[in-house]
Amino acid sequence: MVGTLAIVGWGIYNTSHLPLDAVPDITDNQVQIITSSPDLSAQEVERFITYPLEIEMGNIPKVEQIRSISRFGLSVITIVFEEKADIYWAREHINQKIQKAKTNIPPGYGNPEMGPISTGLGEIYQYVIYPADGYEDQFDATELRSIQDWVIKRQLTGLKGVVEVNSSGGYLKQYEVSLDQGKMKAFGIPLHEIYDAVAAGNANSGGSYIEKENQTYFIRGEGLATTMEDLENIVVRSGGVSPILLKNIASVNIGHAPRFGAVTLNGKGEVVAGQVMMLKGENSMEVTKRVKSRIEEIKKTLPEGVILEPYLDRAKLVNQTTNTVIKNLTEGALIVIFILVLLLGNFRAGLIVASVIPISMLFAVSCMRIFGVSANLMSLGAIDFGLIVDGAVIVVEAILHHLGVKNKSGQLTQQQKSNEVFKSAAGIRTSAAFGEIIILMVYLPIFFLRGVEGKMFMPMAQTVSFAILGALILSSTYVPMMADLLLRNATLRDNTLSDKIMNFLSRTYEPIRRLAFRFKYMVLASILALFIFSIWMLTRMGSEFIPTLEEGDFALHQILPAGSSIRKGVEVSAKLQDILMSKFPEVDKVVTKIGTAEIPTDIMPLEAGDIYVIMKPERMDLS
Repeated sequence: MVGTLAIVGWGIYNTSHLPLDAVPDITDNQVQIITSSPDLSAQEVERFITYPLEIEMGNIPKVEQIRSISRFGLSVITIVFEEKADIYWAREHINQKIQKAKTNIPPGYGNPEMGPISTGLGEIYQYVIYPADGYEDQFDATELRSIQDWVIKRQLTGLKGVVEVNSSGGYLKQYEVSLDQGKMKAFGIPLHEIYDAVAAGNANSGGSYIEKENQTYFIRGEGLATTMEDLENIVVRSGGVSPILLKNIASVNIGHAPRFGAVTLNGKGEVVAGQVMMLKGENSMEVTKRVKSRIEEIKKTLPEGVILEPYLDRAKLVNQTTNTVIKNLTEGALIVIFILVLLLGNFRAGLIVASVIPISMLFAVSCMRIFGVSANLMSLGAIDFGLIVDGAVIVVEAILHHLGVKNKSGQLTQQQKSNEVFKSAAGIRTSAAFGEIIILMVYLPIFFLRGVEGKMFMPMAQTVSFAILGALILSSTYVPMMADLLLRNATLRDNTLSDKIMNFLSRTYEPIRRLAFRFKYMVLASILALFIFSIWMLTRMGSEFIPTLEEGDFALHQILPAGSSIRKGVEVSAKLQDILMSKFPEVDKVVTKIGTAEIPTDIMPLEAGDIYVIMKPERMDLS
């Protein structure tokens, strides 16, 4: 009893601390090297950036695969390591190779950097920023991007479990110097002299310190430009009657950096999007809660007229998954309990066997936490309660039969009844254990799967094995103990509902068995034909490797002809969003992400886009 209570208490504690997710993370153990070079074509990116980096990475130990993508202005190299390789060890080796490869990359052609320590399931929270009605002129795409980078991103960075906040869409604000070649020629000033003057004239400098009496005075020169006027007044050349300033040979304007993507919302034009990425190995539900709490604080600091609205929330998907799993497990448990009580013919015996289900699940949850298995659709959705209670049913049925036969006259003392319970449980325990071990062996091949298949199905095999192991322990200890407490006075009763059901099944089976013995070869031929037909049908069937999950939202693709501009993609996405919003009242919002984000973990061409169709809740009134 004490051991059972310990399992229950231990399981309840681990249930509240078990990581929750929607599905297993099947992402490879990988590191990305990202290099941005906005001025280079795909051919130059491949030749001057991607190739030198790939050559250096080939000598790193424990590398399974190296693949790369070179596009206009972007190089992304993905290095896949063995599953057992420590990710931080891998990044350290890659960093060393990057420093060596930089000597082979021409100056100014880009600075290779490693991508965030995240996975394909690391995108836990995504949101859009857009102006409220009447504020469109005050907050354009450039201003919204500045708010995202300097207000929102700064406050989200540093949260426990958040490794990166990625920005998409809008325009990255820059100060541009437009040179007048005619004036440059008239003054005789070459381009490199202007470049050096701007770099030198836009910086602060230090001058150590001086001591005066009892005080120390630190010296600093303030030359950092804070306005466009400061840039315009930078001295390019100081010889002659008067100095030549930057505004004498150029104009200074506010512009934007070359961009590789855009974001649109509900057909209303461009907006800015943010994507919170989770550190690899963290608990997605806990990190999402922290992010949502911080988002509510950030909303209070935004300028009036700026709206921050989420459109993808991992917590929503995890909750839907959890509800699906709980629904399936509850229905399965109720069915099993009903059948047990009905066919065992003893209410107390049925409850003893049924109680094995929750205790075994608590034992499995504790083992899941120990071995790092998260609770998700695959790990919990495939549990069969019939397998779990198999051993307990055998033990309880043997005890009931043994007590009924021995105590037919009702003359056994309490001690004698306890001895009979012990003898019957010990006598049948070997058979029950053998059956449970056979069930465990069925899942043994899954433990040898590797790669994506292993990551997908290993959690299922582990969870089922933990539950059956718990049931094996309980059927050897807890079930006999409870039977001694609750079933010691059990007697055989005739003509019960259970007897009627079993007699009916026996009468139905008897003539079928006799026919099978009479026509042996015909039965064998029929079974062989059915087996061959089943194999033929199997080759023509579809396949589903995970249980059905009604997420409620849709993901579509927008693909334009190769070479299409971002502006064209924005126009097409606006038309598609108008159609979806006007034709389907079930749609809540439509977000389209065109091209690539600031950190191109998922690199896409300019002519392609992902369309996220977020649906209204099912119970919402659509009228």
